Amino acid sequence: MTERRISKWLWPALLAFVVFVTLPVVARELPSGLPAPYPQSTLEVSVDIQSSGHLVLFSPVREIRDEIRSDVMARLPVSGQGQLFELNRDASRQAARAHYRDQLSAAGASVLFECTGIACGRSNVWANQIFQQARLLGRDANQDYLVTAISGSDGNNWLTLVYTVTRGNLREYVWVEHLAVPENVPIPGFAGGGGLVKGPLVVPWQGGITYRFDWSANDRRTLNDWANGNADVIIASFTGVNPEESFEAALERARRAAESLSEVLAKTGVSRSQIRIVPVGPAVKVGDATRQGDRIEVLVIRR
Repeated sequence: MTERRISKWLWPALLAFVVFVTLPVVARELPSGLPAPYPQSTLEVSVDIQSSGHLVLFSPVREIRDEIRSDVMARLPVSGQGQLFELNRDASRQAARAHYRDQLSAAGASVLFECTGIACGRSNVWANQIFQQARLLGRDANQDYLVTAISGSDGNNWLTLVYTVTRGNLREYVWVEHLAVPENVPIPGFAGGGGLVKGPLVVPWQGGITYRFDWSANDRRTLNDWANGNADVIIASFTGVNPEESFEAALERARRAAESLSEVLAKTGVSRSQIRIVPVGPAVKVGDATRQGDRIEVLVIRR
């Protein structure tokens, strides 16, 4: 292993550090303004969105007996704006989507979910049931959806939703929602963390000789986006409390899991020189029901 290890005399300081990094982190700048529109488009509709239960999907949509279904969705208290754009005839959905994705990535937003084509579900459900914009009704094979999140400095997290579609008449449209969510409201798949510090990304694990990590392709893509460039990737490995296991054995188990994940990260493009392993075991208790048991919390610190 070439990752830098933590010397024993640094252990107390790093234990305090882990307590710190498990707290939410807020971005230095508030991304409160709407993303800049795609230049080759025309604004058709602009609506204010104020809701105590605005529906946001973080997985493909289904409609079963006139009910909207999705594996991961939430009704969130939000305030913000929605905008409908029609693309110029010589423009493309792909270019428009890249425009928004690049802009959000540059601001430090985390991708929570994205899909393309029929993998997103039925276009008519997105148009009529989710966004309530009839002009978004198009071909199931010619649509895509992106949802990102970033922490602001005013006590809000910010969601940005981008949906593009090609209609049967070949006209193309983009729908953008930019929504403020109070920071104390959980957002599926988003742990907070903007600016110089990203995360933590919580990855439950199982195993002993070999390991299985419970994380999605979106999680892996988000982590690689965070780690791109000059950044340290902190792998803090936690274990649950086992009465039949000594503290030293729990730490060793946590260390092995962290090393296994570091090998996975190295194979997906994260440089080994960026990785810092911090075995925590059961030593730090976090007061969050979603962050318990055997898990790894990955934090990225940009420099």
